[in-house]
Amino acid sequence: MSYVDGFVVAVPLDKLDAYRELAETAAAVWMEHGALSFVECVADDAPYGELTSFPRAVQQKDDETVFFSWIEYPSREARDATVAKVMADPRLEASMKDAPFDGKRMIFGGFKVFVRR
Repeated sequence: MSYVDGFVVAVPLDKLDAYRELAETAAAVWMEHGALSFVECVADDAPYGELTSFPRAVQQKDDETVFFSWIEYPSREARDATVAKVMADPRLEASMKDAPFDGKRMIFGGFKVFVRR
C-alpha cells in the first residue's frame, strides 16, 4: 500500500518565487530518489476557522498564504529509503539554509493510504 508524507506551511507572499524554485528543485530530487509523485498546492479556498483551519494551524500572518503539499511513495520502507537519500543530496542543502518559509510553523507527518479510488 502507498505511503504519503503530508505538509502544511505558511509562505510569505513576497517569497512565492523563491518557494516555487525550492519546490521545483525538491520535486526533482525526491522523484529522482524514488518518490511516485510530488505535489505543491497553494490555498485558494481555505478560510481562517473558528477552532481549526489550515491558516490557524500554521499561524498564518496577513502577508502569507498556505501551502498543502504531499509526496507519495510505494511503501513506508520506500519512503524511509528515499528520505535518507534526499537528506544526503547536496542540491537541497543550500536552499534550506535560507528557506522561504518558517520551518518552525510547518506541520508534517507520514500517512498510510487508507482509501483510494
